[in-house]
Amino acid sequence: MLKNLLIISSEHTGHGHKSITESLCESFATHDDIKITVVDGFSLGGNILLKIGKLYGPITRNAKFLWKLVWELSLSQPVLINDFIELLIKDDLLKLVDNVKPDLIISVHPNFNGSILNVLEKQNIKIPLVTFIADLVSITPLWADPRADFIICPTEEAKQKCLEFNIPELKLKVFGFPVRSRFYGPTPERSDSDVYYGVEQPFRCLLMSGGEGAGNMAKIAEDLLENFNCTVSIVAGRNQKVKSKLEKVLAEKHGGRVAVYGFVNNIQDLMYTSDLAITRGSPNVMMEAVSCNIPIVITDALPGQEEMNPEFAQKYNLGVACKSLKKVKDAVNDLMSNDAQKINQIRNSQRYYRNPNNSAEIVNFIMDIPFCDKAKMN
Repeated sequence: MLKNLLIISSEHTGHGHKSITESLCESFATHDDIKITVVDGFSLGGNILLKIGKLYGPITRNAKFLWKLVWELSLSQPVLINDFIELLIKDDLLKLVDNVKPDLIISVHPNFNGSILNVLEKQNIKIPLVTFIADLVSITPLWADPRADFIICPTEEAKQKCLEFNIPELKLKVFGFPVRSRFYGPTPERSDSDVYYGVEQPFRCLLMSGGEGAGNMAKIAEDLLENFNCTVSIVAGRNQKVKSKLEKVLAEKHGGRVAVYGFVNNIQDLMYTSDLAITRGSPNVMMEAVSCNIPIVITDALPGQEEMNPEFAQKYNLGVACKSLKKVKDAVNDLMSNDAQKINQIRNSQRYYRNPNNSAEIVNFIMDIPFCDKAKMN
């Protein structure tokens, strides 16, 4: 019997929620009896909520203090946020449920866990809801609603935070962070042997800062190009202004040693042909780099949800963290010293940590959840 799954994701709050959704959909596609409907949760709230969602990019690029306030509000007033979003999405959500008739709902964005559960509960609609947490360590209470049937955690650290929020342990499942299959694709340039960088072999550096292109990438690139035998590829994301500035400041000065890209759909190809990634502490970018087996240097992190990610990377030796841009040169120099000993150690740790079956394991678990009886919805 065909089963309908409704996934509530997000199109405009970075690229991580969308990437997780795509990864899960790849694994769901191996099941013939499943039909997937993906909806941007912010679109359910009309223009007001959609505009709020689209503010993510400008705020995270230009006003991190505002993002910190939003984070602190989610910690102190999760019920208020849930009630506000419930009010905005109620009518469109009910129309969507009536149209799709989902047997199960999966939410991959914190803003739509409690709000959806509020609507379903008040309308006496019995549909299982599974939450997938898209953050690694720092978890807002919006992720941890005890009414969810299950909450899937990408790390043990995320599970511990949910336990602190009094979620019953039986509802918590840890499966690892789902990454799209193309980040585990053939990597002919990568082998289990050590890597050595010398005069005849400049190391290839990839500089990126998530889909929104935040961060002082020009400063970092200059330090690399002026102090190391390297090439630098820079992904500026959706920020066209930053891309144009980087091209003017760097490309003309350093010629073929630097390449500047905007938002790309083949970031895995750039990762495969790089030896080191310097990035913000975005969970999605971090885990994609780990899947591609490219050591990471984390130079920045959003307040709140990403604050602990640099420490997380160092804990599992997936990369290193720089609290100051002035320290990037020292960090890279340390990684490259002793015939790139630390680079090779990180690559070995990443190979041990990554798991190309994460998405399949999550989907297999979801498929074993008792689906709702559609007769109860009528």
